[in-house]
Amino acid sequence: MFKKILIANRGEIACRVIKTAKSMGIATVAVYSDADRDAVHVEMADEAVHIGPPPAAESYLVAEKIIAACREAGAEAVHPGYGFLSERASFCEALEAEGIVFIGPKPKAIRAMGDKIESKKFASDARVNTVPGFLGIIEDADQAEKIADEIGYPVMIKASAGGGGKGMRIAWTRDEVRDGFDRARSEARSSFGDDRVFIEKFVVEPRHIEIQVLADGHGNCIHLGERECSIQRRNQKVVEEAPSPFLDAETRAAMGAQAVALAKAVDYQSAGTVEFIVDKDRNFYFLEMNTRLQVEHPVTELVTGIDLVEQMIRVAAGEKLRIAQDDVKLSGWAIESRLYAEDPYRNFLPSIGRLTRYRPPAEGRDGDVVVRNDTGVTEGAEISMFYDPMIAKLCTWAPDRLSAIDAMSDALDAFVVDGIEHNIPFLAALMRHPRWREGRLSTGFIAEEYPDGFAPVAPNDEERAVLAAVALAIELLRRDRLDRLCDRLAPHSGAVKTDWMVRLDDDYLPVQVVEGMISLPLEMDISVDGAEPVTVSSDWRPGEFVWSGKVGGRRVVAQLRTALNGTRIAWKGLSVYARAMLPRIAELDRLMPKKLPPDTSNMLLCPMPGLVVSINVTEDQEVKAGETLAVVEAMKMENVLRAERDLTVIKINAHPGDSLSVDAVIMEFE
Repeated sequence: MFKKILIANRGEIACRVIKTAKSMGIATVAVYSDADRDAVHVEMADEAVHIGPPPAAESYLVAEKIIAACREAGAEAVHPGYGFLSERASFCEALEAEGIVFIGPKPKAIRAMGDKIESKKFASDARVNTVPGFLGIIEDADQAEKIADEIGYPVMIKASAGGGGKGMRIAWTRDEVRDGFDRARSEARSSFGDDRVFIEKFVVEPRHIEIQVLADGHGNCIHLGERECSIQRRNQKVVEEAPSPFLDAETRAAMGAQAVALAKAVDYQSAGTVEFIVDKDRNFYFLEMNTRLQVEHPVTELVTGIDLVEQMIRVAAGEKLRIAQDDVKLSGWAIESRLYAEDPYRNFLPSIGRLTRYRPPAEGRDGDVVVRNDTGVTEGAEISMFYDPMIAKLCTWAPDRLSAIDAMSDALDAFVVDGIEHNIPFLAALMRHPRWREGRLSTGFIAEEYPDGFAPVAPNDEERAVLAAVALAIELLRRDRLDRLCDRLAPHSGAVKTDWMVRLDDDYLPVQVVEGMISLPLEMDISVDGAEPVTVSSDWRPGEFVWSGKVGGRRVVAQLRTALNGTRIAWKGLSVYARAMLPRIAELDRLMPKKLPPDTSNMLLCPMPGLVVSINVTEDQEVKAGETLAVVEAMKMENVLRAERDLTVIKINAHPGDSLSVDAVIMEFE
């Protein structure tokens, strides 16, 4: 077994690999750029080597610097994680030339499966089901249009060297093919240094289901069941689960058999993933094979009990698999939510900045529920514009799917992140979405269910009652604390006024305390809007960011943030301004004028921190609705900003190459 390995990556995946290596008694070496000098993975490793400036192209993507770090630290092997150099055959060969082991597959498999065009040809020859398409090199947009016409719409335009949703476009018409071809090539060139694209048939109502394979260098290969990854945005996975709620035993066995056959055909050695598109009739088609550890591997580990990183290390060290196919048993259900630094209320645009608060829920087992949080950040860390915006991967396991979803809902509600925008509100709302809970999924789920983008959902009557009860409980304890601090009552009686009014945004609900005294832990009976009294209990203390307790026997976990004269409560994707008042104060509160936001309707504001790629209009130009105004790149994704109505450009404030902050004025209109 290896004595020391280097992790050629950063963030949560570097931390993940370090944890397993340490449990195996293997020393670890981290590498870091200037931006990651104080990163968690650097602190966790036994040693750390500096490899350059923040841009990945000058640090994490430079094979020579990784190899030099191996020499400096005396590392015997390299685990690449995912992304960066993990699927570059030349890197694997360069390591071998230096006598350093690559913890992953051999160059032959990487080359065969790493190129999407070649992998589909290979899969077709191996009699693996493939999607109809054109796998050759497409020279220009004219050829792309002709090919799309022959295949039939809709089609998917994809970067050959792509991944992570970059360099991908769906085209429903000839016009969209030309624009999508240009954008896909541009993104592919920027992200991968390779602008080749191919076109294939887009499967309507598709589900993205992948099979985890594991193979050694002695001819043994098994699969560890499937993961459903259909909840995606811009072809980027957001939520994954294992197993799939859609597959039956027969389809699972057939997909597993094809995945194993393909892995054996390329003499695969390590952990890998064969991805399939599955239609509504459970027909499945090969999509690609990822010759590396997947981001979503924790859900497979949770349902199988198999540490994939450990298996990768053992295989790379020349060991035989100790697990046979019959040993693989799927137990319970696991959900993974990817926490991204992005603003769900602004079409999920990236957000950067410092984590002023970062307090994830407690990990471990609590009864029948397991919580796991794979992360590479801590409070005070900075989310940089140079790297992927993922903050953490929050996972829950439970005996069945709905229990795992409910556990995820509570864990998300308890996950405190401040300082940047993040997608926890969206993930929390998703956990209560009826279609998600029923398992009726497709890769178009987000676009179909949120066609106008994600917006705060208005609470129903039952939820309003719960929020009102929580708001009153907060206010009673806050007032009690102030009374004690000010020594207004000595000794304090614990008595409480009975009649209250709770404001939830613009609604006012009468709330009555039926029975109980102010004490910790709190327990009292409350009636909301004349309904039957319910018992509210909690051990929450003023100043804590998470309220945890029960309302009418229902477990409630909600996040609290101080707002003007009140509290903002976030719960299950809901977000409301709440204020509990005495009735007379509520009468006066209704009379207070509202402050209106400034009018920016005649401005194009930069929706995220980013780099201006192009300005597509000129001053005094008349523009029609839907026309492109500018393109802004953020975190390697190009975002096209279009006119929402007919207008005339009167002033342009930004130019290509400019770095803009959020809400910077790009141009003004008449």
